[in-house]
Amino acid sequence: MTDPSLLVLSSLASGDKHGYAMMEDIERFAGVRLGPGTLYGAITRLEKRGWIRPVESATGRRQPYTITGVGREHLCDQLAGLDRVVRTGMRRLKNA
Repeated sequence: MTDPSLLVLSSLASGDKHGYAMMEDIERFAGVRLGPGTLYGAITRLEKRGWIRPVESATGRRQPYTITGVGREHLCDQLAGLDRVVRTGMRRLKNA
């Protein structure tokens, strides 16, 4: 999975993070290194859709984000669709 929006939502599903923390988390769990332009473009799109929102920063240096309820619903729907594709592909490979 390399869709930046799904990667950002998946990262935020485990808790609030600022951009650099998201990049590190995504690289750890997905093996994908998002560049700053890709990451912040995805953050902007997700924020406009209401799927994430900024939260207050304890330090004020970096802007953390949180996933919204609507964002969680969207992520669940997308992951369920991906799960169907993976299960179908794995089943078909076994029968090939």
